[in-house]
Amino acid sequence: MNYLETAQDIINLVGGVDNISHIEHCSTRLRLSLNNHSLINQPALEKVPGVLGVRVNAQCQVIIGNNVIEVYEAVRLITHGREQGTNPTQMRTTRVAFVIDFIISVFQPLVPAIAGGGVLKSLLILLDLIGWLSRSSSTYKILDNIGSAPLYFLPILVAITTAIKLKVNILVAVSAVSVMVLPSMSKQLADGAQFLSFDLKNIAYAAQVFPAILCVIFYAQTEKIFNRYTPGALRIFLSPMLSLLVTVPVTLLLLGPLGYEIGATLATVILWLYGKLGFVATALLAGVLPFMVAAGMHKPMIPYAVASMGQFGREMLYLPASLAHNIAEAGTCLAIAFKSKDKLLKSTALSSGISALCGITEPALYGITLLHKKALYSVITGSVIGGAFMGWMAVEAFALVGPGLASISMFVSPDNKWNIIYAFAGTGIAFSISFITTLLLWHEETPHTTDNVAKTGAEFRFNSPAEGQVMALEQVNDEVFSARIMGDGIAIRPVKGALYAPANGTISNVFDTGHAVSMLTDSGIELIFHIGIDTIKLNGQGFHPRVSAQQQVKTGDLLVEFDLDSIIAAGYDPVVIMVITNSERFSMQSETPNGNINNHSYIMTLKESV
Repeated sequence: MNYLETAQDIINLVGGVDNISHIEHCSTRLRLSLNNHSLINQPALEKVPGVLGVRVNAQCQVIIGNNVIEVYEAVRLITHGREQGTNPTQMRTTRVAFVIDFIISVFQPLVPAIAGGGVLKSLLILLDLIGWLSRSSSTYKILDNIGSAPLYFLPILVAITTAIKLKVNILVAVSAVSVMVLPSMSKQLADGAQFLSFDLKNIAYAAQVFPAILCVIFYAQTEKIFNRYTPGALRIFLSPMLSLLVTVPVTLLLLGPLGYEIGATLATVILWLYGKLGFVATALLAGVLPFMVAAGMHKPMIPYAVASMGQFGREMLYLPASLAHNIAEAGTCLAIAFKSKDKLLKSTALSSGISALCGITEPALYGITLLHKKALYSVITGSVIGGAFMGWMAVEAFALVGPGLASISMFVSPDNKWNIIYAFAGTGIAFSISFITTLLLWHEETPHTTDNVAKTGAEFRFNSPAEGQVMALEQVNDEVFSARIMGDGIAIRPVKGALYAPANGTISNVFDTGHAVSMLTDSGIELIFHIGIDTIKLNGQGFHPRVSAQQQVKTGDLLVEFDLDSIIAAGYDPVVIMVITNSERFSMQSETPNGNINNHSYIMTLKESV
């Protein structure tokens, strides 16, 4: 894979650098916070080499797999950290989506540090249990301190990620939060401290996350105010000093106790639900995890898991359920690898199964599970039964990391030696059930052609999507189109404000602003129409879609009416662009008659490559 080319394609297809407000990654996904989701060309993005899939909700999640770090670094290299701050006037997400995006951006970067420390501690417990390293030894204590540090200093780590997300001074934010975990401050709180005659609550802020988040959010507001009103010559020290003088006392008096209660309540509510539903809760969560992971919506569970680790030092719902699901994915994939005679499918299933055994399920989900219903049924069956067993046995996790065989030591309990045994047993149940169910249900699919798939060597002629003058794609004043990054195609300089269907097919998507439409023709050709250059900035003014998603259309049907004169008057190029996003399957021959053409004129011919 050429990481730079993949990164450049991703940036172009999500609307360019100016549309990116924040970039991060998890174990398999590049996560982009965007100002305007309507600029995403999802069909083309899914076809970029190295991209396994795309999910768009609060963030644009580009599933890369094991090479995600290399692609992330390439994206950062190309953008040079120039991603833009979120523009409220451009942001088209709901408040709920904004909150989810914020939570993911703050908590996701914490996982590697917490996971590394947690797994180290679980390995130390295992070494003590088998008698290889006594917990009373100096070596054990030093290694235990290494494993404990990420969780103890979690408020500081949270301060860093929150400050990065809010784009405020990271060092000042860390300084404000550090006061809460200072040993001398902790001693004062324990002895009964006051500030201006107000009592401060005795709270141990180590391993807490929500007090730090509220502290940095408040600091971000004070920083704006003091940066605005302090003299420029004094701002370098006066603004941080005043921000600290205001932020820290308010945090100790109000925000810290409030954040502590939020974390305690969140963990308590989850445990209350677990107490009411018992093993059913673990089984149900394990069963729906394939859909949550596919949509990227499992990440909002991280705040709960972090809060539970900080509050109780263990977690007994999400991580055991994840273990059952991950191993069930592995069982299904390895069963398909065993049974399939298709070399490509066998190879994909084998590598995906091994990744799932190690706790990374995206390759299995997007490469196997979601493409085959019977494979999905097998995964759900194994997940539910394995999750039910682990819930029944009250299996607990002691480290926050993707559960799998490579990290199974996270289930070593300092108090219950049977915990790890039950985790292994649940793993075996989930694997066996999904493996056997797959062998019984799954059958090799025989390739066949349908009316929606073009036959090899067939030719397809397309009418013009607009009335006007034909122009070559390289003449379009937008390099995303002119460089054929989205695919091959053709453009028309319109003389009438109407976009027509050039062939029979189904409308895949109509952009909210009405300036773009995508469709799938009956012959399996994927098209996207774009009216004008940068016309997204008109926010739908002058565009009137006449079709909706999933609507069947015939050649010549009106798709969109647009006010040509108002687009030109607003200073935008009104060129109509038609791009074939799966053009790699075809060779294209354009037909450029002299003079203006109408929507009954043939404009190009595609021939499927043999």
